[in-house]
Amino acid sequence: MWSRQRGRLKPLCCGVEELRCRRREREAALRKARKEQQLVSKRLLRDETLEEAEEGCVAMIFGEAEIQQFLRLAQRGTEEKERERALVSLRRGLQHPETQQTFIGSVLEGSIRTLVGLLTSNQALLQLEAARCLHELSHSEQSAVVEACLPATSYLLTYLSGHSSDFIELCLYTLGNLIVESEAVRRQLLPQGIVPALAACIQSPHLTVLEALGYALSQLLQAKEAPEKIIPSASTDSSVLGSTLPQHMLQLLQPGPKLNLGVAVEFAWCLHYIICSQVNNALLITQGALSTLGLLLLDLAGAVQRTEDAGLELLVCPVLRCLSNLLTEAAAEAVGGQLQLRDERVVAALFILLQFLLQKQPSLLPEGLWLLNNLTANSPSFCTSLLSLDLIEPLLHLLSVSNVVSVLVLTVLCNVAEKGPAYCQRLWPGPLLSSLLDMLAFSDTEVVGQSLELLQLLFLYQPGAAQAFLQQSGLQALQRHEEVAQLQDRVHALQQTALHG
Repeated sequence: MWSRQRGRLKPLCCGVEELRCRRREREAALRKARKEQQLVSKRLLRDETLEEAEEGCVAMIFGEAEIQQFLRLAQRGTEEKERERALVSLRRGLQHPETQQTFIGSVLEGSIRTLVGLLTSNQALLQLEAARCLHELSHSEQSAVVEACLPATSYLLTYLSGHSSDFIELCLYTLGNLIVESEAVRRQLLPQGIVPALAACIQSPHLTVLEALGYALSQLLQAKEAPEKIIPSASTDSSVLGSTLPQHMLQLLQPGPKLNLGVAVEFAWCLHYIICSQVNNALLITQGALSTLGLLLLDLAGAVQRTEDAGLELLVCPVLRCLSNLLTEAAAEAVGGQLQLRDERVVAALFILLQFLLQKQPSLLPEGLWLLNNLTANSPSFCTSLLSLDLIEPLLHLLSVSNVVSVLVLTVLCNVAEKGPAYCQRLWPGPLLSSLLDMLAFSDTEVVGQSLELLQLLFLYQPGAAQAFLQQSGLQALQRHEEVAQLQDRVHALQQTALHG
């Protein structure tokens, strides 16, 4: 069911799909770091990296004279092959920051104009190589190099309506790299119609184009001005929510034999950024986002059981985030039936994914537990499913993973307990009390605080819980937290409840 992209490169030391998968893994890490540290993430599309390595070609640092020579040959060479070779040499040199800086320097201030001229020539091979040179520049970590590419952006945008899927893919990745770092680029491209251009691209039959489009769109959606200027719904198609992009994104996330992992990962992140903006999540819900993501969650649970295919966790993460955030919307309550799923199916699928993440990428466990929290917070039926499927003990097993995970597990258990006596009765007896006593041995105030809250609910609704707590030296466990300022009041309240009811 997880279709693979057909690679265009020769299989040398490893396959194209493996390279793409590695790139997605790096991008997932970059996205996380970017969110936490405001880092800029970019992508480099070098189709010939492996061939060049085997042929022993080494990228060299070029000075002004050499760069001028390459540009002169590319412009006025007597043969097309000679002109193309000059651009290939220049492109290899532009892999070095030193050459990039020289290229945009004052002495060579016309270099970008020359490159744009070659980009707009009527010779396809020269166009492609000029675009590759611009792509190398777009990947630069130097903001001045990125800003220098501004004159090329409108042409790159125009070429998105071309016929060569390879060329469109290259233009999309280049635009994505430029968009993320330069507000000037975004200011120029928005009125020129980048959103309608991307909306037209999303109907491409080429998977590589769709994946590149998802990347470029995700970069645009992460701009600081996106909630005010890029995402808002309007009567025109110049905003993302006013265009056909959301409907097409949801179609590309529909589970089935045509679902492609790489494409789905990109557009799931796009959807995540739109949802996080909180501009108009009600619109996404009415367009079927909850239903689509719920079905995809079930499909992912089935996929991780059937295959060892690497990379599934890269899709699991944004899908969990999208669902979690949508469920916090008031509109979700009104159309909760759009999930069109039985509660037990959703909960069972989520636990399959939690076990998968525990083995593959434990750092993503909080994403799944946050969704479980949002499902159980206001829904007795989801809490009932958790109990009827005997999932409390597997949930308790996650307490040893980390403090963050412990807090979320305890929060979910509090959601169940606060539903009343019938739910607390089903939580009790079992390993819950011994697990909570273990949590009270922790020094982390959040873990202990959430444990105290759960114990208070159990004492309130479950006769005998307080007595069992006292019999297992619960008061001694509480004493170690009596002097902790954030916990003193709750510790005292729990001591009184345990002793006097």
